[in-house]
Amino acid sequence: MPEAPVPDAAAERRHVPWAAVAVFAVVSCGLAWLVAAPLWARGLGMTDPLLLVLATVMMLTPAIATVAALLVERRQRGERGARGILRELGMWPLKPVGRTLGISAAAIVALPLLIATGLLVVGLLGLAEFDLVGFSGFEAQVAAQLPPGTPAPPIVLLVVMQLVMIPIGAIINAPFAFGEEVGWRGWLLPALRPLGVWPALLISGAFWGFWHSPLILLGYNFGLTDITGVLLMILACMVLGVLLGWTRLRTGSVWPAVFGHGAFNAAAGLGPLLVAADSPVPPAWLAGPAGLITCAVMAVLVAVLVAAGQFRRDRLDARLG
Repeated sequence: MPEAPVPDAAAERRHVPWAAVAVFAVVSCGLAWLVAAPLWARGLGMTDPLLLVLATVMMLTPAIATVAALLVERRQRGERGARGILRELGMWPLKPVGRTLGISAAAIVALPLLIATGLLVVGLLGLAEFDLVGFSGFEAQVAAQLPPGTPAPPIVLLVVMQLVMIPIGAIINAPFAFGEEVGWRGWLLPALRPLGVWPALLISGAFWGFWHSPLILLGYNFGLTDITGVLLMILACMVLGVLLGWTRLRTGSVWPAVFGHGAFNAAAGLGPLLVAADSPVPPAWLAGPAGLITCAVMAVLVAVLVAAGQFRRDRLDARLG
């Protein structure tokens, strides 16, 4: 007897599952604050040695929230097998394989290039000076970390190794990026899809930015400790979320967004790598990897994709509605 097809939950949705969305929102934000609580209790801010560890753990909280949301949906819609859940979250099957792999590879390349383009704009505006020959700023950083009298390795070799590590870092970062992306683009974006493509993209991106609040209010990313930093992060995540969300809608798979997210994080340190030692230092809210200039560069790419018809309904994955 032939095996019965597994119904696609995303295609079955005609209305937003608001109860599940509410549970997802409460669990993801609640766990984010819980994970970040030691940073607030210790009062060391951005100098806390636990910062990177807890920020990494925090990336896993949307995955836990996704499980909670799926449990609510299960009660509302009945039993769903493992295959149905994997399909709903865009984890499996990888169809069409060529498009999924191609867009995943493009995301690994394109996201770091967007950050690099933002740095180019920073240089053209005279906000910073870059040393692309001697890499004097990076050389000074390396020298400061070595014991006195220790010769520094060839700086160009170190720079090349750092650049080569960006696509490798996208893969290394993938398990942690998956912890976020299975929530934002795997579950939340399709759950909001009945609202329309653009509302779903922008709302899921805005919530992604707001979820970062426990770290942003400590000064993470922008060096700002008030609502301004949160609003800037919401803006950055809305624009970047459109690009990552497009990969989800175009392929039906969450994996291009996972690797794109990992590549973006891996390339976040490009500025310190290229800046000259005597360069002025523009504020992170303007020239950082999530700053306004990079947001403008990403918005231009979004506009190009729209002009090329990449957001037309017939170009988006039918399984997402």
